[in-house]
Amino acid sequence: MPNLEHPAYPAATLLHLESLVPCRESQVSMLLSIFGERQQFSFPSIFIYGHTSSGKTYVMQTLLKTLQLPHVFVNCVEYFTSRLLLEEILMQLQNCSSETEQTSQVHCDTFNDFVRLFKQAVVSEEFEDQTLYIVLDRAEQLREMEANILPAFLRLQELTDRNVTVILLSEIVWELFRPNIGCFEPFTLYFPDYSIGHLQKILSQNHHPKYSVDFYAAYINILLGVFYMVCRDLKELQHLAALNFSKYCEPVVRGEANERDTRKLWKNIEPHLKKAMHTVYLREISSSQWERLQRDDGEPGQLKGLSAHTHVELPYYSKFLLIAAYLASYNPVRTDKRFFLKHHGKIRKTNFMKKHEKTSNHLLGPKPFPLDRLLAILYSIVDNRVAPTANIFSQITSLVTLQLLSMVGHNDQLDGPRYKCTVSLDFIRAIARTVNFDIIKYLYDFL
Repeated sequence: MPNLEHPAYPAATLLHLESLVPCRESQVSMLLSIFGERQQFSFPSIFIYGHTSSGKTYVMQTLLKTLQLPHVFVNCVEYFTSRLLLEEILMQLQNCSSETEQTSQVHCDTFNDFVRLFKQAVVSEEFEDQTLYIVLDRAEQLREMEANILPAFLRLQELTDRNVTVILLSEIVWELFRPNIGCFEPFTLYFPDYSIGHLQKILSQNHHPKYSVDFYAAYINILLGVFYMVCRDLKELQHLAALNFSKYCEPVVRGEANERDTRKLWKNIEPHLKKAMHTVYLREISSSQWERLQRDDGEPGQLKGLSAHTHVELPYYSKFLLIAAYLASYNPVRTDKRFFLKHHGKIRKTNFMKKHEKTSNHLLGPKPFPLDRLLAILYSIVDNRVAPTANIFSQITSLVTLQLLSMVGHNDQLDGPRYKCTVSLDFIRAIARTVNFDIIKYLYDFL
């Protein structure tokens, strides 16, 4: 028995809509009740909220397109100023109108202009006979615009005296939107997170045509058993399911097992799913590189410079500043002459390298260093002379902001600021590799 029923739409259309939005039937049914029939005035504004990947955007797009309701869909992140947002809505209205043959550039500076141009754009019969829906995705960006934008959108039906409904999609609750001066209260609708049963049902719909539905459902059950506690993002799970399915099928392809040998299939896929656990959300390597590693039974870290943790886009001199900071943090001060002075004279090895008398500096952690020592090491390791300009000092500040360096003490110290380098050895080796600098030769612990 179908869950969606509405007298204004054919049963076949509602049945097709229900198949497109699994596990969201109650929310779609509520929206259909609010929308009413096409020619009826709907609620002036609707606020839909829920966590990431809870189906808000997909359900609204599918609902409006399947029922062929006139609508405008705008992402507020893409159109991040009020002028861009208002002009995009008017442009899409022109494209929707069958009476407008050529779309001309619209200029709209204020909301008063928008109301006037909006009335002109919806004079056609197709907009007068049915409700027009304006959907603003990522609506939390409206809070960064002028103070009148959000209250005006909530009362757009009243301001224009037209049959229009504004739908706001957001990841935060309405209480964080409400202006201090008050505004028209929208109808709020919550999209809860998908449960593990919902995710199982949705992911199982994308089964491979070469294999049975039960075989793919068993694979999804294994996948969710591994990832559900750390990842409930539907898009990420879909990506992981598509990425690892070929490895799950290998015993069946080689003839070593059939589709019902769950134990053999699990033993084959288990180590690869554990590897994938380290890259959830990060996209450390591309899908093709991951598949190549799966074939070679390699580790993700074997691809040099591809890890999101060990590859950061920094300016050229910022990389050398970070290298110099690492050397200053992990090398004793007395070794600077040995590493960075070209004509340092003879230093007796027996006195210099007494490693048995001390613990490794990498085990003790980074030591603070003054700014002048950092710059001295920088001038030594960079081939061409670097002037101590404001650009260099601003890059040090940027490294502190990125939490690659940390400032020790206070800015008002008489002896100048002191810093610590907070990155790992693997991180700095990857950074040094991008500028062809062998950092191991300059570390006291590796002599």
